[in-house]
Amino acid sequence: MASLSKDPKGNVTIQFSAGDRRRRSIRLGKIPQKVAKTIKDKVESLIAAAMSQTSWDTETATWVGKLPPTTYDKLAKVGLLPPRAATESTTLAAYLVTYIQGRSDVKRGTKNVYRHTQDCLIEYFGESRPLQAISAGDADEWRRWLATSGKWSDGSIRKKLGDNTVRRRCGVARQFFRAALRKHLITVNPFGEMKGISVRSNRERDYFITREDAAKVIDACPDAQWRLLFALSRFGGLRCPSEHLALTWGDIDWAAKRMVVRSPKTEHHEGQGIRIVPIFPELKPYLDDVWEIAEEVVTSLAPEEQSQAYVITRYRDVNANLRTQFERIIARAGLKPWPKLFQNLRATRATELAAEYPSHVAADWMGHSALVAQKHYWRTTDADFEKATSPKALQIPVQSAAVSVGMDEFQEEPMAAFCGTSAEFGVNQYARRDSNPQPPGSKPGALSS
Repeated sequence: MASLSKDPKGNVTIQFSAGDRRRRSIRLGKIPQKVAKTIKDKVESLIAAAMSQTSWDTETATWVGKLPPTTYDKLAKVGLLPPRAATESTTLAAYLVTYIQGRSDVKRGTKNVYRHTQDCLIEYFGESRPLQAISAGDADEWRRWLATSGKWSDGSIRKKLGDNTVRRRCGVARQFFRAALRKHLITVNPFGEMKGISVRSNRERDYFITREDAAKVIDACPDAQWRLLFALSRFGGLRCPSEHLALTWGDIDWAAKRMVVRSPKTEHHEGQGIRIVPIFPELKPYLDDVWEIAEEVVTSLAPEEQSQAYVITRYRDVNANLRTQFERIIARAGLKPWPKLFQNLRATRATELAAEYPSHVAADWMGHSALVAQKHYWRTTDADFEKATSPKALQIPVQSAAVSVGMDEFQEEPMAAFCGTSAEFGVNQYARRDSNPQPPGSKPGALSS
């Protein structure tokens, strides 16, 4: 792909051809053979990336970032690198605005997440900071800045961010700069080698909302729609507000006691856009109440419009702050707002369902995998401890041991040995190896089907 040559005076030249098959030359002058070989190898890497339309590997990007101006300009002259003027003239603010506006493939909520990171980057580095001038050390300092409190440039108080929020913003920043690297606006991603940016489960912020507390909150809700919003989260396990606001009356199958839940969060995954969820008995009364109010209006619509009528008609404004209203409702109920208000409602329901149904069924109804549920939703409750320490817990291993006897051993014993009564074995005692024990007082010799 590339070759080295040396003239009689010792001047080294690299010759190469790219996709257009034109032969080009890079004159390096008098340099050691080892250095020339390194440059040749990196030239081949740059050619391969250009022909495959992929980004540079980390080693090549780091090498480019450390090139002296003269060598950089020679590579830029033959089209292997962007002109240095272009990389130096791209400012942070201009690039971020262009990048976010160009992401027409993401949802409004994702763009809001992008803008939070954009604001933090511009606040710390300044609008006119060249992208190329931000180093890995600068990225590390920015991360530490996120985790401290202070003041914004307008004088308002800046609170320190939680660990997961810092991780998330560093991850988004790495995404920003990775895109800039792919466009050859920078030569190295300052966030490329940053460790520990994946969001992790924080069990300290887990909270189980008991049914007693749920009843208090429902009583404090101002109207039927708020009661249903809460019930859909606590008893239906829906993601709030996206799945609540997507629910239509056409999604409700009263006869089958099921409903279709549409998930904007997971719809970009194949087959994950919708799921079928039971209309649980705990949820149905609040759905009935809202239908009773809406029935006259909905049934007056054309048939095709009836199925598209939204269940939740209030609080649909994009600026509606459900969290603030929900905190007031919780306070009115005489309770202290818990962490992750809506997510813990969903996690509570996920835990209940996992305790009552097979894990794959519970996960399917909740719209996530069992692995995700185990990592972020399921938790041990007080009810689990009470169940484990109750007298009934002693019966489980006894019965399990009884049925664990192999069938071959079972058949070798006379039938009478397995049909004894309480009179033969003493009060509250069962026949040895009895796989279907009889309670005291059963008829002698009787076998249960």
